[in-house]
Amino acid sequence: MQHLAGNLFIVSAPSGAGKSSLIQALLKRHSDMQVSVSHTTRAPRPGEQDGVHYHFISVAEFKALIAKDEFFEWAEVFGNYYGTSKSTIRDSLSRGIDVFLDIDWQGARQIKTQESSAKGIFILPPSLAELEQRLTKRGQDSNDVIAKRMAQAQSEMSHADEYEYLIINDNFDNALNEFERIVLAQRNSFGSQASKHQALLTQLLAKTAN
Repeated sequence: MQHLAGNLFIVSAPSGAGKSSLIQALLKRHSDMQVSVSHTTRAPRPGEQDGVHYHFISVAEFKALIAKDEFFEWAEVFGNYYGTSKSTIRDSLSRGIDVFLDIDWQGARQIKTQESSAKGIFILPPSLAELEQRLTKRGQDSNDVIAKRMAQAQSEMSHADEYEYLIINDNFDNALNEFERIVLAQRNSFGSQASKHQALLTQLLAKTAN
């Protein structure tokens, strides 16, 4: 498989751990990074825009895309479908843009079978009590849904050891700085730099003709 110029990051966390907020804050610092806009069949939440936060489509449309093998990964979560477009991501990576995938551990496994260079970052809350408090403060879900999300959170967190990096989001600014250091370090890894400067490396290592 061709090594792409941009880096692909898989970012996972239980709902309420601050994953989306951290990604958006990092994007404000770096214009050459972007988050993948997933397709979903769920209804938009207040303030969400089609094509910005998600591509909101019907179940029939989603299943048609599955049939065409248009997704890197897809999953059903709480009765709604979510999927990650292949063509959109590969186009961004080919242009040297770092892309973040906001997906769960199941999606991460599917992605890594197709893009082995992808790096996983898992974000944890400082405690279960803090996580429940954050979910309650959002005011978006009923008590029953919050209870389901808490149970799902523990299941999700049991897969944190499948990721290359781990961040504890206790203090947002500290977590953001740690997130940024991870991404910038990956940008400067040999694999990433060799891909971007392949012509120079070839020239420097070429034997001089006598």
